[in-house]
Amino acid sequence: MGKAKNKVIAGDYKGKSVSKTFGTVYIQKTMLDTLEISKETVDCYELITDKQQKSAISGVARGAVGAALLGPVGMLAGLSAKSKGKYTVAIQFKTGENSLLEVDDKLYNAIVKNCF
Repeated sequence: MGKAKNKVIAGDYKGKSVSKTFGTVYIQKTMLDTLEISKETVDCYELITDKQQKSAISGVARGAVGAALLGPVGMLAGLSAKSKGKYTVAIQFKTGENSLLEVDDKLYNAIVKNCF
């Protein structure tokens, strides 16, 4: 397995970079526009395990990730999705948009902290 992409891999904002500056995690929507990943913008998120990953990718791609896939804010499936520093995280934003992210340790830990 290689290094985490730190990108949105499916759903809204697919292909956009995920970054962190001064503790703030965000999706780089355009050159001048970002979407912060925090408790103010995120309705709920979930760490996706290997078993859930295939169905999550197709579900997000269809825009169908909902309550069945995403639990309440802060609910995590456990650390079994970790694969050499890679985390797959499904996020449902308060705007109704859904994104599936692949991030490294630093970004994953910042997402958990910022969404708590």
